[in-house]
Amino acid sequence: MFHILVVNIGSTSFKFQLFDMDEETALIKGGIERVGEERSPMKYRLRSGNPVHLTLDTRSGFCSCIQKMVEVLHARQNGVLKEVSDIDAVGFKAVHAGEIRAPSLIDEAVLSAMEEYASVVPVHNPPYIDAIRQFQKTLPRVPLVAVFESFFHQDIPEYACLYGVPYVWREEYQVKKYGFHGASHRFIMERTAQILQKPLKPFKLVSCHLGGSSSLCAIKDGQSVDTSMGFSAQAGISMSTRCGDLDPFVIPFVMSKANLSFSQVMEILAKKSGLLGISGSSGDVYTLEGLSAKGNPRAELALEVFTYSVKKYIGAFAAAMGGIEALAFAGGIGENAPGVRSRICRDLEFLGIVLDEGRNEVRGRESIISPEEAHVPVLVVPTNEELIVARETLMVITGQKGLKAD
Repeated sequence: MFHILVVNIGSTSFKFQLFDMDEETALIKGGIERVGEERSPMKYRLRSGNPVHLTLDTRSGFCSCIQKMVEVLHARQNGVLKEVSDIDAVGFKAVHAGEIRAPSLIDEAVLSAMEEYASVVPVHNPPYIDAIRQFQKTLPRVPLVAVFESFFHQDIPEYACLYGVPYVWREEYQVKKYGFHGASHRFIMERTAQILQKPLKPFKLVSCHLGGSSSLCAIKDGQSVDTSMGFSAQAGISMSTRCGDLDPFVIPFVMSKANLSFSQVMEILAKKSGLLGISGSSGDVYTLEGLSAKGNPRAELALEVFTYSVKKYIGAFAAAMGGIEALAFAGGIGENAPGVRSRICRDLEFLGIVLDEGRNEVRGRESIISPEEAHVPVLVVPTNEELIVARETLMVITGQKGLKAD
């Protein structure tokens, strides 16, 4: 039996799941928010049991989070492990390491590559590097594996991932489209094919991972052939606080007009733009829907910008693949916002995309939301990125050390 611990790190959050890979089920799920504060809420739940709520002092950062997680995993009462050594590997839902894209055992070369791209994904890489170094100290004998969000997109054709910049930038600086949310898009692809009882070849799917961070993916015959995010997770559709696609000449223009530094503008584009920037009130879709219903014009405009940008990528990806055979929604918004899905699919009948508005009134549950006779099935597929990370981590360690006997 293999036990794979999957860890998802945010700038102030720490989430974990321990998988029994024989059954591919999570034995425990948990998370800690507001890491770095004196009173950080922790919640975890065993596979069978009620949620447990705690409050921690995490002023020492991820070190205290890891120590508490380990304590919970092999507690005398209700612990899921006899010993910490029963953890076969830790898989990280890592983000960006440039040309290192395949799931990899973490060593200094991998960490160095992640550090090199820390300025490209400043919200993601620095906390991951910090947490990984803490894991190396706390669990020194346990293999650590990075499953990069870009791995699913590594076979995108060269013509689809190159920018119109000097080719020497590609050769010397590896400037190109990398794409992200790879674990999610891969899970969506596999599960959608299972639900529709279709083989992955031939199959043309547009996968919509919509949440605070959002991206779309064109998947043809089981492979990513294009995606909306690019060199960084900043590109693509307008997101909760990120601007998405942007003419690069906007940056020096605004720097000059507003007397802002480059770092100040980049901070605004990453944390104060997108839906928040347009609405001036919130980057949360559900809040914006409520404000729009009360007649707030900028909240309505933000929703229109978001759904229009998704719609535009669906059309572009259908054209890129020479058709579309299924459309799937996932992520916090994709799974739980019927109104957003309805806005996106409106006027896409020419592609064969039609919603059944009754079926569309579903939240957080796997469902086909198009009419039975629809040419293109539209689905809600709750994603499971952690399971993909666990599978890939298992493949890495078994390839390195062979199968471990039960």
